[in-house]
Amino acid sequence: MENKEIETLLKKYHEGEATDAEKAMLESWYLQRDVNAITELSAWEFSEDLALIGEGLPLHQTVRRMNWWPRVAAVAAVLAIFFAGYLAWPLLQNRLHPSQLSALIVPQNKKEQVALADGSKVWVNSGSELKYPKQFNGKTREVYLSGEAYFDIQHDASKPFIIHTGNVITTVLGTAFDIKEDKNQHTIVVTVTRGKVSVANGTRRLGIITPNQQISFNVVSKQSVQTDVDAAQVIAWQKSNIYFDDITFADAAAQLQQKFNVKITFGNDKLKNCRFTGTSLHGDNLGKILKVVCAFNNATYKTNADGSILIDGPGCN
Repeated sequence: MENKEIETLLKKYHEGEATDAEKAMLESWYLQRDVNAITELSAWEFSEDLALIGEGLPLHQTVRRMNWWPRVAAVAAVLAIFFAGYLAWPLLQNRLHPSQLSALIVPQNKKEQVALADGSKVWVNSGSELKYPKQFNGKTREVYLSGEAYFDIQHDASKPFIIHTGNVITTVLGTAFDIKEDKNQHTIVVTVTRGKVSVANGTRRLGIITPNQQISFNVVSKQSVQTDVDAAQVIAWQKSNIYFDDITFADAAAQLQQKFNVKITFGNDKLKNCRFTGTSLHGDNLGKILKVVCAFNNATYKTNADGSILIDGPGCN
C-alpha cells in the first residue's frame, strides 16, 4: 500500500470508522514490509513509522527524532484498538455463521489432505480438526486448527492467510509451515519450512520466524521460546516414508510416538543417547520400523498388553 493509503487508514482508525477489512489490510502491509526489509523493525520503530506516515512524511526522507515517546503512545493505542477488533471479528463471525465453515476431523492413526479454495494445501495429522470456509471472501483468508497440520499456502499479498489455534494467531502471505497444538504439554509450536511467518498470542506478537526456525508458546505460563530446528524432522509425520538423519534413539522414538499415537518407553536409559542415520523406511508398519531401528542400536522391543512399546537391550558402545 502507498503511504497515502496508510495515512487514510490511520485517520479512519483515529476516528473509529475503519472496517475490519481495512484493519486486516494494515496487518498485511506490516507483514509484507517485514518480508522485504533488510532488518526487522523494533516495535517502537514501527510505531514511529506509522506516526510519521500519519503526518504525511515519506519514510525514506525522514530522520527519526528522539522525542518519539508521545507518538509511540498514541499509535500504540490506535494499534491496540485495531488488533482488538481485528482479532475478535473472526470469532464473532464463527459464532454468527457456523454453517459457513466446513470441518475436517481426522481420526486417530490417520492423516488427510485438503485443498482450500485459494489453492492452498493442508495436511492434517491424526486426532486433529481443521475448520475452513468453502470460499475466502473479504480481505483475509482465515481457518481454525485444533491439533497439528502442515500448511502450504498460496501467496497473496493482498489477502493474508490467518490460522487461529486457540488464542495463538499465525499470519502469513504465502509460505509453508507446521502448527502443532499439544494439549497435554500445554504448548502450541509453529515451525517454518519456507517463507516467513508472524506468530502472536492475541494482540502480543511472539515473533517472526523463517525456514528452520520455531516458536514454542506455553499457553499456561504465557512464555514463548524461539529456536533453530531441522524443519524436515518436525514435518516427518506428513510423509509416507520416515528418514532418520543423525538422530538419537530418543528423538526417533518421539517421532514414532507422534506418528503412530503410541507410548514408547526405554528399559535402558543408555539407549536414548544412541545416534544413527540414513534409515529411510516406509511409514505404514510400526513393527517393521522398530525392527530396523532396534537393529541399528543393538536393542529389542516388545508390545505390552496396553499397546505401549518397551525398548530394551545393551545399546550402542
